[in-house]
Amino acid sequence: MPHNILVIEDEPTLSRLLTYNLSQEGYTVDTADNGSDGLAAATGRRYDLIVLDIMLPGLSGFEVLTKLRQQGDRTPIIILTARNAENDVVQGLKLGADDYMTKPFGVAELLARVSAVLRRTQPKDGEPAAVETVQEKVISVGDLRIYPEKYEVALGGESIVLRPKEFEVLLYLVQRPGMVVTRDDLMNVVWGFDYVGGQRTVDVHVSSLRKKLEMNQQSVQIDSIRGVGYKLVVSKKS
Repeated sequence: MPHNILVIEDEPTLSRLLTYNLSQEGYTVDTADNGSDGLAAATGRRYDLIVLDIMLPGLSGFEVLTKLRQQGDRTPIIILTARNAENDVVQGLKLGADDYMTKPFGVAELLARVSAVLRRTQPKDGEPAAVETVQEKVISVGDLRIYPEKYEVALGGESIVLRPKEFEVLLYLVQRPGMVVTRDDLMNVVWGFDYVGGQRTVDVHVSSLRKKLEMNQQSVQIDSIRGVGYKLVVSKKS
């Protein structure tokens, strides 16, 4: 079955270009030219991937992204931005985007990113999703409780809301408490070997995850190992 992709882009020429090239690759493509219609389309049908422009009339791309993630929608999203400001990229990743492209971009690169995101987010036929390989229904580390099948986390009895990639980063770290995990390891396991983004993506997600874990207590924290990566540290009191 072909993958279903939703393109939310208000520039007619670019929208037509994306639709044509994605269709040529065998994808089924729907489009929306504003944030409100895009959000309605995304919530009204299941898509395998969404290509989302940030600068949209009505609801902005950030607002669409936020509302989808708040609703528990984990559809992979690639954001498009015409601005080179690093803050836009960081904000998009923090809100739950899976990848980004800065305009202007080559169609070949976009198609490569679409293919890469789909490969790492869609389980192969007959294979379970990566998170289902975890045997335990509950993983406990100190005061931290992780429920892999439900993508839920609780710390000290209080629920913590995590983005999908934040959850997968945490899941990988808690299986190796006290061990140093390199950025390359996290990139390969969580985003896939064919991910074409940089290690900045890992740093952004770990930074956001660290703040959420340390918001109310210090029983579990993520330490940075300069020039290497990260490790999960559990307080001795826990």
